[in-house]
Amino acid sequence: MQVKSEKNCSKTGHTYLQWLLAILVNTTLLTFGLQFGWISATTKVLQSNDSPTGPLTDTEISWVASTLSLSAAFGGPLYSVVADKLGRKIAVLAIIIPQTICWVIKILATNVATLIVGRAFAGLAAGGCFNVIPIYIKEISQDDNIGLLGSLFIMFQNIGIFLIYAIGPYLDYRTVILIALPVPVVTMAVMLKAPETPAFLVKVKRYEEAIATIALLRRLDINDKPVQNEFQCLRNEDVYFKSIPNVSLKTIWMHKPWRRGALLMTVMLNITAFNGCTSIITYASSIMVSSGVTLNPELQTLSFPVIMVLAAFVSMACIERFGRKTLSSIGLIGVAICLISLAIIIHLQCHGIFPPGWLTVACIILALAFYAAGICPVPYIMMSEMFNFQIRAKIIAMIVSISWCVSFVQLIIFAPITNAVGIHYVFYIFSVLNLFSVVFIIIFLPETKGKSVEEIELELSK
Repeated sequence: MQVKSEKNCSKTGHTYLQWLLAILVNTTLLTFGLQFGWISATTKVLQSNDSPTGPLTDTEISWVASTLSLSAAFGGPLYSVVADKLGRKIAVLAIIIPQTICWVIKILATNVATLIVGRAFAGLAAGGCFNVIPIYIKEISQDDNIGLLGSLFIMFQNIGIFLIYAIGPYLDYRTVILIALPVPVVTMAVMLKAPETPAFLVKVKRYEEAIATIALLRRLDINDKPVQNEFQCLRNEDVYFKSIPNVSLKTIWMHKPWRRGALLMTVMLNITAFNGCTSIITYASSIMVSSGVTLNPELQTLSFPVIMVLAAFVSMACIERFGRKTLSSIGLIGVAICLISLAIIIHLQCHGIFPPGWLTVACIILALAFYAAGICPVPYIMMSEMFNFQIRAKIIAMIVSISWCVSFVQLIIFAPITNAVGIHYVFYIFSVLNLFSVVFIIIFLPETKGKSVEEIELELSK
């Protein structure tokens, strides 16, 4: 049975409410950025005598850092169930609760085990952020606005990382947390007034509320033709998927386009997780010191999230113009070149040749710029475009959970491997992986820009 997809409904009207809601839900990514970058910004404090838990060893720092990724792998499936059963709005609210608990635990921490528990709560919320937020934004957005609003996702994460880098090394441990704590609290209060997505309302047969929400988001009357057409598109997709008994992970696996799409996006997201930039963000200060930078490493690393925020604006300008595959390929090639250059610089230092310190900083900054502009936002935009609203939560949860497991492995082994073989060899490996990823994207990945779910499924079924 052929169904008209969300894409095929022409939409007009104003989009400012869509922007406001996208900004609101992305404040959860702002909190994630604060919590993700917290370990890098406070490592110096945690390993000093001023640490509230006593000085931590390198091994303890690695476990505190990597716990977030491990916990996030469990958060994805959990929030998938919440989003499918209780709604996208409830799932967003449920993300905010463990984010708040994380800060409360950290401010009361007295030992390393307490810090690990706090990071575990942050990880649960992170698993939800990278699952629920792209779905919510996709389902409230007009088709010509998805790329722009989807790029806010990474920009807010980078703003959070910038803020924690700016205050973490210079303020008291508890003062930093007291500054960050109000963000999820305010988000919770405002989010209570936000609407549920039209797609979920159709899914649970709340049709009058669904059509009213479409009109509200598009700033049109419920009787306007674009509103009626979009509502009918959602009804058609809902009828089609309800004709398929028990849409489970097994059903998804047996359906060739869904299976192939899930496998391709799993590889794509793991490219993002294992391209080396996550380790740079997490261990930024340590990498700067080991690379021979003699300037204040905390001050230098502050430039990283600034560049990533600016790169996110570049991504917003290019995502609808050049397409998803092109932007990802350019980002991966750029990161590969920068990491090879960084590895060569460090390798030369091991042999007594010392290039200028600014070269190291430039390589790291450019790598993170390519990462933020071309690699990081694209997989989440593509996943929301590739799968129907009835199966989005299930598939994205599975893919994101696998990706978080890969991130956990990368973070937990990064410090021991760099200590054993040298950080330059690790960057050589990351560079090769990035170049292989470019070949994979060019050959196997379908372009999703400007295509309906039905068109993408036809391409995946070939």
